[in-house]
Amino acid sequence: MPQKDQERRAGGAMTVAEAGRLGGRLVRQKYGPEFYERIGKKGGSSTAERYGPEFFGRIGRKGGRAVTAKYGPQHFEKIGRKGGQKVADLIERAKSLEGGAGGREGEPAT
Repeated sequence: MPQKDQERRAGGAMTVAEAGRLGGRLVRQKYGPEFYERIGKKGGSSTAERYGPEFFGRIGRKGGRAVTAKYGPQHFEKIGRKGGQKVADLIERAKSLEGGAGGREGEPAT
């Protein structure tokens, strides 16, 4: 039996995943996307209080080991290069916008 069929509730036409997505959309419509930010911060603060701030370091290392095992250490090199290139592109873009706006910093546009 396919996985999706196993997720269906008896008598319903919607999977658990579909119901979750629908519920998430309805909450976003009702309370706005900022709601998720607030509850995320609240949950993070609560977790830090309960387990201590070093807990995040432990789970971060655990996640990093899992990603390394799955994709290899070159994965981090690849995403690091992509991030560095993105920053370099943004800096160049800002410089070109600055140059077209009036010259050197501090000088008014002509």
